[in-house]
Amino acid sequence: MSAETLDITILGSGTSTGVPVIGCRCAVCRSENPRNNRTRSSILLHSQEHNILIDTATDLRQQALRHGLRTLDAVLYTHAHADHINGIDDLRSFNLPHRQVIPVYGAAQTLQHIGHLFDYIFNPSKQSGFVPLLKLCPVESPFRLFDLEITPIPLIHGDLTVYGYRCGPLAYLTDCSAIPARSFPLLKGLDLLILDGLRFKSHPTHFNIQQAIEAAQQVGARRTLLTHLTHDVEHVRDSRNLPADVEFAYDGQQITLNLSTSSIGRNEEKTTTQGVGT
Repeated sequence: MSAETLDITILGSGTSTGVPVIGCRCAVCRSENPRNNRTRSSILLHSQEHNILIDTATDLRQQALRHGLRTLDAVLYTHAHADHINGIDDLRSFNLPHRQVIPVYGAAQTLQHIGHLFDYIFNPSKQSGFVPLLKLCPVESPFRLFDLEITPIPLIHGDLTVYGYRCGPLAYLTDCSAIPARSFPLLKGLDLLILDGLRFKSHPTHFNIQQAIEAAQQVGARRTLLTHLTHDVEHVRDSRNLPADVEFAYDGQQITLNLSTSSIGRNEEKTTTQGVGT
């Protein structure tokens, strides 16, 4: 039976430093608004009892505990920068109950880099103690994962080519400074676009907020959430200046998409710490 809905949880909406930033006393870092408190960027997809993680952010343990995440079936990696992979050891906890291998997907170069950085996981001769049980699965074209079709979306991140991912009416494009022309046809007809929008000032490897808005207009999704945010962004103040169909993502944000009609569900938005695992 195919999936009817896709549940998306924004596990983390922050840049590589997280927010608050260590040692910073700016108004955003001292804010009591929880939407200004941002762990490192990652999302969770849940459909038909399967949990799929995009990136193992540095804060994965905190994110999993906060959302009661107890099971994990697969991981999609966007690229091999530290804030997107350094939570990899926390995948051990998801192996504990059943000792089953978790497949991890990504571009061949990304997985090669992860295999090199964490060779104690993937090199049997160097394993000691309990390491995550993972299988590297290189992908370069659309593939079936459980009941979902996943499409890798090539992106430019400074001088790197990285992946975003499309799943039905959702696309998650974090860490990018440009969307190649060949990727726009893969992004047609989206209900929800989650897009890198680092800060207001320009940056060599990320969209700033104005560039992200312009890219979102080119993509034409019904709704866009900006993620990977720095402490330059104050959620309430700066939300007032965004277009009607663009918003700032925040940790704990949950959205349900209807896969059968490709439209955002009527009761799509909620924030909760209720468990999503089984």
